[in-house]
Amino acid sequence: MESSFSFGVILAVLAFLIIATNALVAVAVLLSIHKNDGVGLCFTLNLAVADTLIGVAISGLVADQLSSSAQTTQKTLCSLRMAFVTSSAAASVLTVMLIAFDRYLAIKQPLRYFQIMSGLVAGACIAGLWVLSYLIGFLPLGVSIFQQTTYQGPCTFFAVFHPRFVLTLSCAGFFPAMLLFVFFYCDMLKIASMHSQQIRKMEHAGSLAGAYRPPRYPSDFKAVRTVSVLIGSFTLSWSPFLITSIVQVACQECHLYKVLEQYLWLLGVGNSLLNPLIYAYWQKEVRLQLYHMALGVKKGLISFLLLLSTRNGGSERPRESSCHIITVSNSELDG
Repeated sequence: MESSFSFGVILAVLAFLIIATNALVAVAVLLSIHKNDGVGLCFTLNLAVADTLIGVAISGLVADQLSSSAQTTQKTLCSLRMAFVTSSAAASVLTVMLIAFDRYLAIKQPLRYFQIMSGLVAGACIAGLWVLSYLIGFLPLGVSIFQQTTYQGPCTFFAVFHPRFVLTLSCAGFFPAMLLFVFFYCDMLKIASMHSQQIRKMEHAGSLAGAYRPPRYPSDFKAVRTVSVLIGSFTLSWSPFLITSIVQVACQECHLYKVLEQYLWLLGVGNSLLNPLIYAYWQKEVRLQLYHMALGVKKGLISFLLLLSTRNGGSERPRESSCHIITVSNSELDG
């Protein structure tokens, strides 16, 4: 019982952090889309929404873990909760794949990118992604071999879903996706290197005047860097859970459920906390918007404190020199 309570506390803290960070990044991305009208940012927004839903989904499991009563959640309700968690996680993973493909397409076909990836195409991709995610998440409810025959509670992933479900997801989705990620990354790195070599040759030939550099090519390496960090965090977060689940299927005598549910599953879900941190640090548009939001909050707080001080009837008026807001140039934030 004490172990279940500790797990519930960890789950509650993780759910709160996931919801808070992703909601903040979602607001920043939404404001950036309003300013820049970027299609690629729509995928980033979708990732933040999917990760927020993961936080909402796992928060529904907290009560079961913290409850001291002997009454457990009904199997049907537990299955629906886990299906919602799985659907949201699938949407997050598929969105990471979509972002990697979007960046790959932008580097591979820079002249035709905006013709191929229009707003209509991006919307269709996102809609199809969510349909596929919910089909994946609710698949065990319609396929009996993916369900556990017995249920005793508390409500956990493997209390209702059989490891065969994870094995199917790994073979049909995770490992093919990893091969696709590796292909995207290697090809993007090769194209970015070719672009860099072409720039150096043109500069040596004197074709580029002064310090001018085409704004397109340096961003190639930034795109490769962002995609590589996203793929790396995704792999490190979910690989232990999926591989150990495969081991559990192969070794029926092994009892790895506690390790899977209380450690490795949390590690996979924790990827939804890493994604907004990655974008808050690595992506310029999101970082700038978060900075401006922080400035706005700071300015509003200072104005509120000044107004509060004035209403208190202070005899001495606050000096304006104590309320300077330091501005940072965009070039300092790009570092």
